[in-house]
Amino acid sequence: MHVGIVGYGRFGRALGGLLEASGHDYLALDPAAAIPAERRAVGLEALLAEVRFVALAVPVPLLRRVLEAVAPHLRPDHVVFDVGSVKAGPCRWMEETLGPGRPFVGTHPLFGPVSLSRAERPLRVVLCPSPLHARAAEDVKALFEGLGCEVLNQSAEDHDRVMATTHALTFFLAKGLLDVGAGAELPFTPPSFHAIQRTLESVREDAGHLFATLQNQNPYAAGARARLLEAMESIHQDLAEAVEEGDAAVHLAIPDLGTRSPQLQEVRDVIDGLDRELLDLLARRMELARRAARAKAELGTPVLDPARETRLLEDRRAWAADLGMDAQGAEDVFRAVLRLSRKTQGG
Repeated sequence: MHVGIVGYGRFGRALGGLLEASGHDYLALDPAAAIPAERRAVGLEALLAEVRFVALAVPVPLLRRVLEAVAPHLRPDHVVFDVGSVKAGPCRWMEETLGPGRPFVGTHPLFGPVSLSRAERPLRVVLCPSPLHARAAEDVKALFEGLGCEVLNQSAEDHDRVMATTHALTFFLAKGLLDVGAGAELPFTPPSFHAIQRTLESVREDAGHLFATLQNQNPYAAGARARLLEAMESIHQDLAEAVEEGDAAVHLAIPDLGTRSPQLQEVRDVIDGLDRELLDLLARRMELARRAARAKAELGTPVLDPARETRLLEDRRAWAADLGMDAQGAEDVFRAVLRLSRKTQGG
């Protein structure tokens, strides 16, 4: 066995699935979780006897207690890494508990069970190496790269500063919007709200304890929230003063486009953005095609399924017609997508 996962909650299960899909064996330990029999370790010592990498996939508030339980049983060749969304505290706890004799690395996979199930790419991981264990950092980097991840090196403090103004503020804003009813089932919404709505759905799908962890365990989150609230209050005051002064037109600054047509430039920019989104979606579809190929291989069924493809094309023609598009043109596009999918599956 190569990797041991301590904690088999939502992320632990997702990490196990990613390991298995990449051809890595793993064992998992969690007395409160249902673990497949072939992956379940009977105890901590049994787990550590079979693995080299030890992934601590437990909530950040429990990490120190788990480290203290694991530390006495570690060998010098073990490599421990956590997967928490904050890093300054966990990296300090690992240094205090494991010290120079038991290698460790802080990591933050910037993906979760939802993004994995949707085949969203790229998969990125932030690595926070300890100066005590440079070799361990290289080994963990190689492990994640073997799972198809892009690995970024960062100090724990710099990681938390960035996360305070991105991850933590996103959850903070989402919580406020949800509390004022923005996430309710609404009869209609403008396009400008659709991206925000997707963010709200993603936040609601994450475990509740993650919100408190991002806000309370990140030492920079409170300052980021305070700066955001100050900025919002300033905007609120500016708008109120404009109304009092009879100036109803408050504009955002628009860059000078010179001799170019603003309308044409806007259209081209949107087209470029949509094309990138289409490619991102195609990449996700190909990842799902690879998953389908693995499932077909397990069942012993062929890659090519003519009846399924015929139904798919009929459905896409109907969807295109409902949208006022040329049905034959849409079919041509999806025939090309199916050819790419078959090539991806090896058919």
